[in-house]
Amino acid sequence: MTDAELLETFGAERGIVCAVGAGGKKTTLYRLLAAHPGPVAVTASVMTTPPGRRLVEARLFTDAESLDTEVPAAGRQYRRIAYATAAAKSGRVSGVDPARIAALHRAGGFGLTLVKADGARMRSIKAPAEGEPQLVPGTATVLFVVSAGVFGEPLDERIAHRPAELSAVTGCAPGEALRPEHVARLLSDPQGALKGTAGMRVIPVINQVDDGERAALAREAATRALARSDALAHIVLAAMTAAEPVVDIVRRRDGEAN
Repeated sequence: MTDAELLETFGAERGIVCAVGAGGKKTTLYRLLAAHPGPVAVTASVMTTPPGRRLVEARLFTDAESLDTEVPAAGRQYRRIAYATAAAKSGRVSGVDPARIAALHRAGGFGLTLVKADGARMRSIKAPAEGEPQLVPGTATVLFVVSAGVFGEPLDERIAHRPAELSAVTGCAPGEALRPEHVARLLSDPQGALKGTAGMRVIPVINQVDDGERAALAREAATRALARSDALAHIVLAAMTAAEPVVDIVRRRDGEAN
């Protein structure tokens, strides 16, 4: 798959793309960052760890007002930049207000702005809590990420961020094994992957599909999700750390999941 095809698959050719969910948001964003011809910015609307220096030509972590001048200047000079609000905690940066991200996307002349728009505390699956996700006004595409590693695992704090919210959306009881039907509900529910996304394209990404068993389970979850919601056009099965990150694309054709 070419870089252009990868960007098209993830709806990341242009505009603002927000990644939410769990199980590989940053990995997905950084893969798209590397593939885009630029100029492209990567940022976050929530606290996060900054991207490594090798991924970008400039990293701007300062107060919000300084970003208003520094980010557009960097956008005119560099192909790839990262920016966020400085944080007191070592190794972390604070989120930028979503409205400011939208303004900086325009002022910087970026072809693409990639945004981490919620947190998951390194878990593999989550449902949005109250006040989540922190999506940017004018977002073109929302990537909702979940790990294929959750299939067959009991719903608990080991794999899930805020299990209670996840149980309410998926119907999976605490301690019950997560099945494709549960993930399908998460990907298709108005309080799951679709929360707050009116007017935006939503592309679920089932990540860490790194063997045949996971691929079969992920394909079943994707097919079920497409059957449950007309808001989804396709679902990406991925292994974002692999040389070829796209394992499969499950698409809707003529109103049916295929």
